[in-house]
Amino acid sequence: MSAVPERVGAAIRPMREHDLSRISEIEARAYDFPWSQGIFADCLRAGYCCWTLVAGGQVAGYGILSVGADEAHLLNLCIDPDYRRRGLARRLLNHLLRLAREHYATICFLEVRPSNPGAIALYAGEGFRQVAVRRNYYPAREGREDAVVMTLQLPAAEGG
Repeated sequence: MSAVPERVGAAIRPMREHDLSRISEIEARAYDFPWSQGIFADCLRAGYCCWTLVAGGQVAGYGILSVGADEAHLLNLCIDPDYRRRGLARRLLNHLLRLAREHYATICFLEVRPSNPGAIALYAGEGFRQVAVRRNYYPAREGREDAVVMTLQLPAAEGG
């Protein structure tokens, strides 16, 4: 049983350099092959859409989106394991998709491990559809794991 209340108030704000140690901690707890703190710093420096979800007074999740021309690519979306199953990932995903539309993206791409059915269900629930498989995309304990490639057609931003 988690010490985190079931109903968690949360705010979404831009990621900051001082968030990176906490983000790296969450990443290491969530994944067998985590991104390094340097990769997150590079994403900030590159000007990607880097956002944090703050709950219970601390960073509880984060998302990174790149946008170029009319395409968005969801690079990373993660919620601290102690804060999962409260709708926070969906909330953060929808925030990032709104940003993609505001940047005039008409489609969003992502890759997800087939061994992550929770993430696949989240993305499918928001309208993403599988369009391809990238063979041997991810490192895995037993060699490599494929990636499921999913896309979502984005409607124009309101007022856009």
